[in-house]
Amino acid sequence: MSEGNGDLNSELDRLYAVRFHDTERESKAQLWRVICEKFFANYVPEDGCVVDLGAGYCDFINNISARRRIAVDLNPDTARFAAAGVEVHQLPLERLVDAVEPGTVDLAFASNVFEHLRDPDALLRVLANVRAVLRPGGRIMIMQPNVRLVGGAFWDFFDHTLPLSERGMAEALEVAGFRVVECRARFLPYTTKSRLPQWDFLVRLYLRFRPAQYLLGKQMLVVAEPQ
Repeated sequence: MSEGNGDLNSELDRLYAVRFHDTERESKAQLWRVICEKFFANYVPEDGCVVDLGAGYCDFINNISARRRIAVDLNPDTARFAAAGVEVHQLPLERLVDAVEPGTVDLAFASNVFEHLRDPDALLRVLANVRAVLRPGGRIMIMQPNVRLVGGAFWDFFDHTLPLSERGMAEALEVAGFRVVECRARFLPYTTKSRLPQWDFLVRLYLRFRPAQYLLGKQMLVVAEPQ
């Protein structure tokens, strides 16, 4: 998450402990194992370097195979949940270059992160840091709520501060010197806090069956590379 949200940054561990209880975290981790295996792994070179921006409970980075795996988050609980071999850096995303060497990253991944930034300027600073650490040919992948689809439900989480549609996200990337190579307005449902069953075989089917994403997806997926 971003620097400068006042006392909220010092309460991240408490906030997410309240938002995701132990059973919910376990269920979410299993969901991410399937999504990483059946979808995100296709974007990750096994001999490459991957950075998880705002890694949280490390649901993505723990389930991805790569030569070097890096988790960045202000939440002190991130280090506790990181798998063996995952580097953890507790710092704001605007200071990513303080922890990751320029020109070394193959994929920077951000899931449900940028909606927590305080304003468009903070987003541009984060994107500038990401651009600096990506190697030539590296990419950033962004998954987050599409405010055009979730509407007022975007504000159901009190730490949501920066509403973006897939069009706004693509525009921000272009301003920051990226070229969008893939843009889906609809990908995953808005939240894992759903009454819909999350059995492994249903998740696999959902990922393969694009019409289901058009029906239920309210999170965007945007992939971009430096121009």
